[in-house]
Amino acid sequence: MGHKTVSTSRNAVPRARLDAVGASKVAATLQALATPSRLLILARLREGPLPATELAAAVGMEQSACSHQLRLLRNLGLVVGERRGRSVVYALYDHHVAELLDQAVYHVEHLQLGLSDASEDVEDLGAAALPDGSVAAAP
Repeated sequence: MGHKTVSTSRNAVPRARLDAVGASKVAATLQALATPSRLLILARLREGPLPATELAAAVGMEQSACSHQLRLLRNLGLVVGERRGRSVVYALYDHHVAELLDQAVYHVEHLQLGLSDASEDVEDLGAAALPDGSVAAAP
């Protein structure tokens, strides 16, 4: 993996070729995102750092359950914890984690609306994408 760019769209995130090792690492990251409680934790940390006790309350989890999820997210490099006195303040590891979360939410919203990036590209050309995926010519 690396940051060699192989991009097909003007707004696309640069892509790297995926080998077996990289696929395993990406799969572990995506599996971590496959749990609603972890997504709630990441979404709350997207708003800014928070002590573990406050984070647990903010996402409606028991402290021990939240700590377990935070440990997993930390081991995968999605969050970092900094000890401050008797508490640990958690934050997203970096902007990539926020972007990953944002893209996942954006994708789900697009699916719910029946949209795709292809329909946005068509609209940029002055045509309209119809809900069934067909394209109406621009007036």
